Amino acid sequence: MIDTQQLPDTKNLSPVERIKQKSDGLRGTLAESLRDELTGAISEDDQSLVKFHGMYQQDDRDRREERAEKKLERLYSFMIRLRVPGGFFTPEQWIATHHIAGEHSTGVIKITTRQTIQLHGILKSHVKPTIAAFNAITLDSIAACGDVNRNVTCTANPLQSPIHEQVHAYAAKISKLLLPKTHAYYEIWLDQERLTDKKEEDDALYQDRYLPRKFKIGLAIPPNNDVDVLTNDLGLIAIIEDNQLKGFNIAIGGGLGATHGNAETYPRLATVIGFVPADDRLFKAVYEIVTIQRDYGNRSDRKFARLKYTVDKYGTDWYRQELEKRTGFALEDARPYTFNDRTERFGWQQDHKGLWHYTLFVENGRVLDDEKVALKTALLEVAETKKANFRFTVNQKIILADIRKKDKALINGILEKYRLIQHTEAASAIRKNSIACVALPSCGLALAESQRYLPSLLDHIERLLAGHELSTEEIIIRMTGCPNGCGRPYAAEIGFVGTAMGHYNLYLGGDHEGTRLNRLYKENLDETAILRELDLLFWLYKKERITGERFGDFALRQRWYKP
Repeated sequence: MIDTQQLPDTKNLSPVERIKQKSDGLRGTLAESLRDELTGAISEDDQSLVKFHGMYQQDDRDRREERAEKKLERLYSFMIRLRVPGGFFTPEQWIATHHIAGEHSTGVIKITTRQTIQLHGILKSHVKPTIAAFNAITLDSIAACGDVNRNVTCTANPLQSPIHEQVHAYAAKISKLLLPKTHAYYEIWLDQERLTDKKEEDDALYQDRYLPRKFKIGLAIPPNNDVDVLTNDLGLIAIIEDNQLKGFNIAIGGGLGATHGNAETYPRLATVIGFVPADDRLFKAVYEIVTIQRDYGNRSDRKFARLKYTVDKYGTDWYRQELEKRTGFALEDARPYTFNDRTERFGWQQDHKGLWHYTLFVENGRVLDDEKVALKTALLEVAETKKANFRFTVNQKIILADIRKKDKALINGILEKYRLIQHTEAASAIRKNSIACVALPSCGLALAESQRYLPSLLDHIERLLAGHELSTEEIIIRMTGCPNGCGRPYAAEIGFVGTAMGHYNLYLGGDHEGTRLNRLYKENLDETAILRELDLLFWLYKKERITGERFGDFALRQRWYKP
């Protein structure tokens, strides 16, 4: 029996905890690291701190061996991820981002699985100019990474509900509520003066410890679960009755990261613990859920520092009681809701206001011009009309949004000019629903390829499906290059998790609605083995499924998983 009055061990802290506490409000020696022209890297401690500013230090792993032979330093650069609550850009912001990407990064604009964008390949000398350029268009990267609340996601498409605009506004409000109070970002990257009144930096939420690990929040509007809300540390499920937003069901403890070979780590979907009305009580509840994790999360072993492990250690009943004690009010019982889908509505759709929206297929969220389509050039031309906003989805797609009827023909003409309509319509059902993390060459954790490999693997899978007359099946397929789960593979009908170069664990049996995790089916498969297994499974699915049965449901019914 756990003594829940005892806080976690505060003596055997992980090295990162000590770095945070002595960082002087996340400043560390970042300013000094930036001035060091002898290296493209920053100091080891600063590599932990820079994440809180929305950046990761990376290097080109494709060129490690070549540079080592020449006795050169690794080709270090930085990834910058923006804080974009709810995934909304104005056309002016897209235009600026297009040019920032071209001037300071690899040029590719990456739509992430958390509904924001990130740029890769930014050299150390370009970091400050990049941040300054984003700041000029009222964008920042504060808390987009690190042990804090990260980008707040929300159902992207206004088609979901007449209440969409009202729900979407909560993403920005929650993001602002949970921002760190330190002024370090502005001093280091924007050359602002340090605050003379230290009280302005007093941070009741994060203190000098911040959180044990990253914290993710998502808001969903049933019946569509396009944000995979239950994969978040905190999921808020909008309850709408008689076309009025009544409040939110609160779900805690989601998270998909795991470690190969460590059975004590695992993916988990969030557990619904109650309902809160859509008033100040919601913000109080959100805030205190974070403070509980701050106080009770594991700070000794980062593998067990996410909220899901705190919930499983102390129990959901305890967590609810502790939350009610801190907020001063009781949660109501959870309200009924139903999810029936989590896919995108591609093509042209009109909302209740009469505005038009076009959802584009963007493979793995990579916006660039290539031999297939001049996507980046086309989107710049769309933005320059100032007739469409840009909305990003957690499935790495872009919605050209809020287009008036009189402007629809203009936008449609640009899409046709650059063959984007044909590009979207030609994508197969499985390709439209696929997700891949960045992985190689930039991610230091990647064990295998992901976004560079999944498109070619899907070519083979499409042929298998066609051979079994299953091409129209909207099977959700996701891939990651390591078990951290950034591409949410454990919440897919078919999930691939990299184990080594060219090898993946194969997971089956997640549902189409995002309310059930899949399970491990086969380990360490190469491409030949993957295709052999899927060919047999698709044959069985075609032969023995019940009418209308989804592939994930069929896989679960057939018990295609390790016990």
